[in-house]
Amino acid sequence: MKNKLRIIGGEWRSRQLNFVDAPGLRPTPARVRETLFNWLQYDISGKQCLDLYAGSGALGFEAASRGAKSVVQVENNIQACRCLKDNAAALSAGQVKVVQSDVFLYLAKDAQAFDVVFLDPPFGLSLVTQTCQLLEANGWLAKHAKIYVETERHFDFLMPENWRQLKSKSAGEVGYHLFERVE
Repeated sequence: MKNKLRIIGGEWRSRQLNFVDAPGLRPTPARVRETLFNWLQYDISGKQCLDLYAGSGALGFEAASRGAKSVVQVENNIQACRCLKDNAAALSAGQVKVVQSDVFLYLAKDAQAFDVVFLDPPFGLSLVTQTCQLLEANGWLAKHAKIYVETERHFDFLMPENWRQLKSKSAGEVGYHLFERVE
């Protein structure tokens, strides 16, 4: 398997992860992850994290490496899930749970409130707005949850009214944004 990425911080800093070559799977670049986790530096340790459209698992494993209490990675692709499980085993990442499921089916189930959500769906499918609406409407977010959204650079999406944008940047063709849920 030639597809590899490095964890950039925390307990597993510099450890390599393998990921599959699958349609729509594009790991969040290291410089974007570094910026994101600088934004979240006080919001990860001891928190419950949800990594939707997990793909390579870069965001979820980075959160676990930096002290997240638990990370649930939701991914539909069976080969990607197998790779996520292999990476979790190689890191002895007992706090990481991999769930093979369509994200919309997963979000239709009984909710657990998460402190931090990573949302990085495949580009070109317009999944962001509906996913964010389901997160809010179905009780998946803790009171002041932080929600990271990665999209195409020039992509318009509607966030729930009670989400406040904290940060927003772009790198190449990627736009990335951090929101906070407020009451």
